[in-house]
Amino acid sequence: MSGRTANPQSGAPPLSDPANPPPPQFIHEDPIYVGLTHAPLDIPGTIDKVRTPKAGAIVMFAGTTRDNFNSKTVKFLAYSSYTPLALRTLQRIAKSHITPPSEEHGGYSKIQKIAILHRLGEVPVGEESILVVVSAGHRKEGWEVAEEVLEECKRKLEVWKWEELEEGDGKEEGGWRSNREGVQPVGGPGLGCCGGRGH
Repeated sequence: MSGRTANPQSGAPPLSDPANPPPPQFIHEDPIYVGLTHAPLDIPGTIDKVRTPKAGAIVMFAGTTRDNFNSKTVKFLAYSSYTPLALRTLQRIAKSHITPPSEEHGGYSKIQKIAILHRLGEVPVGEESILVVVSAGHRKEGWEVAEEVLEECKRKLEVWKWEELEEGDGKEEGGWRSNREGVQPVGGPGLGCCGGRGH
């Protein structure tokens, strides 16, 4: 298990102690809300952060840990980050997708509010590792922006993922991967940020 606690070649910061995780960090500057936390992600609370009477739709993407990959059992995913840097990246991504008011949209913004939360530490099978929640005038533009935000997180966010696999006869393997574009996995199989094998 030493590979997931320290792997200098991967560039990944070590995972925090599950018994003593660091406190969550959030930026809430209306109309954006972003954060990194070791706690399970609060879906209702995150949706509430983007509620506004100006929006006709709230859309959400939730990336979850899937239980299998290439006929191997996925035991869990674990995430580490350079948290201050990653938090600023989330802030920039969210801000870049907020649109100014326009006559085309009745004097309102096409995209009203955006929330992005990413979980750190171990994320068990079936639990969420990332939430992207967007409130918009209409559902189509909300879905489009949510997809754009997710893809930008996958390209730019300074988060590393460890994927713990179980092969036959109880043998375990795993590997680190950065989600950032152009950074290759080190130490075995893995994948980028933002959830399990379902997206």
